[in-house]
Amino acid sequence: MDVQSILKNLHPLETRVLRAFAPGIELTAEKLESELDYKPGHANQAFSWLGGKGLVSEVRREAHTFFEITELGRSFAAAGTPDQRILTLLADKGPRALPEIAADLGLEQKDVGSAFGQLSKEGAVAMGDDKKAHATGAAVPARLAVTAALIARAAERGILDQAELSADESAVMGSLAKKRGAADSPFRVVERETVVYALAPAAAEVKKALDAAGITGEEIGSITPAMLKSGEWKNGAFRGYNIAIPPARVVPGRTNPYVSFLESVKDKLCSLGFEEFDGPLVETEFWNSDALFMPQFHAARDIHDAYYVKNPTHAASIEEPWLSNVAAAHETGGNTGSRGWNYRFDRDFTRRLILRSQGTALSAHQLHKAKIPGKYFGIARCFRYDKVDATHLSDFYQTEGIVLGDEVNLKTLLGFLEMFAVEIAGATDVKYVPGYFPFTEPSIEVHIKHPVLGWFELGGSGIFRPEVTKAMGVDVPVLAWGIGIDRMALMALGLNDLRELFSSDIEGVRLRKAKY
Repeated sequence: MDVQSILKNLHPLETRVLRAFAPGIELTAEKLESELDYKPGHANQAFSWLGGKGLVSEVRREAHTFFEITELGRSFAAAGTPDQRILTLLADKGPRALPEIAADLGLEQKDVGSAFGQLSKEGAVAMGDDKKAHATGAAVPARLAVTAALIARAAERGILDQAELSADESAVMGSLAKKRGAADSPFRVVERETVVYALAPAAAEVKKALDAAGITGEEIGSITPAMLKSGEWKNGAFRGYNIAIPPARVVPGRTNPYVSFLESVKDKLCSLGFEEFDGPLVETEFWNSDALFMPQFHAARDIHDAYYVKNPTHAASIEEPWLSNVAAAHETGGNTGSRGWNYRFDRDFTRRLILRSQGTALSAHQLHKAKIPGKYFGIARCFRYDKVDATHLSDFYQTEGIVLGDEVNLKTLLGFLEMFAVEIAGATDVKYVPGYFPFTEPSIEVHIKHPVLGWFELGGSGIFRPEVTKAMGVDVPVLAWGIGIDRMALMALGLNDLRELFSSDIEGVRLRKAKY
């Protein structure tokens, strides 16, 4: 063993352990924290470093079980357990039906039923012929007193050690604590392992060398402003410095590559004269679908496709005259020259709130505000229930746009689609496929070929139907598209899986940024 080499590489945390304890003495992290005033984590660092030098070895591992009080347990400490409260209520108020007990005590019926069942087994309560629970007058189960004592002790300490529990307390704790899913239990089982170490015989030789060199482990490792102000540094001994150690890696901050890609898309569209629009993530059925002439019985509006807001469920109102115009277009065609869908438009359903399922909702909002001629785009985060795989996510981004004007036509639209596919996605193979959307006629899907994933749909497009535009006061052709910008990013960033766009692998993201 090269003692001098070891001395040069000892950290003060290691030095203090070597000087404070003799070989063979059992050491734990708790012992170092209490006797050497180590902070949490320092003891494990010292053991790890000393182990790497062969100066400490593991003796054994000791498993310990603790019981940590949960939020439910703290509520029991404040108000009492359901068992206790039920017995008190029946003693004070007389027989009660179980639903009445639940209402009186503010408890869930399942909790009342469970507590009543246990008390009934113990003979403390019974159910009468009138289907009402009553106290039998028998002695209160000893379990309740033990439970109350455990909860009170835990509420004060936060956690109980199994080794400190009596036999009766251990038996009761078995029904009060859970290892998993402990939210509905007063205690959570916490299992910890204590590792016991001991210094190796070679540590004695290193300790002698430390004494001879006058190394105490209290040497100054860095000078603080307080030391400079007080002059304390003048009387202290300094740790040695190894100037051959390579410097720490400097990792500068960078913009996420997908964010950079989105910004580049915005820049390109703005350079072509487009204006950007935006809108809320939470939409009404009206703007998300009804204003786009999607009938309220359309299959895509099923609950398995869209995410509904639980609270509040509906918006207060929909702006007029757009509500009446759209309702008329659905029912009779209104002033659009169409016969509509021939059903009764549900004005309550149209106020229902959902997470935006398609970027075209932004275009619907923009139509009645748009300038003619005009070009608009938005990058919208959308949400749909979908099976997640390499080309599908349950939340995704679309770039959505409209072009209004007397001169625009299908050829204009195809030009825009090719520009998206080639200039933004970097695709070399592009094809157009006839499609169907309730709000456009004609409707076109644009497909691109990925070198690994093959052909996939980039997005849908078309020319808005009069039922959509005239209901919003627009009487010129309107080109519209909704392109999956996530999928364009696959091509542009050289990725094979949409999930890589939102990866937590920071190093992978940094490499992607360098390539992009």
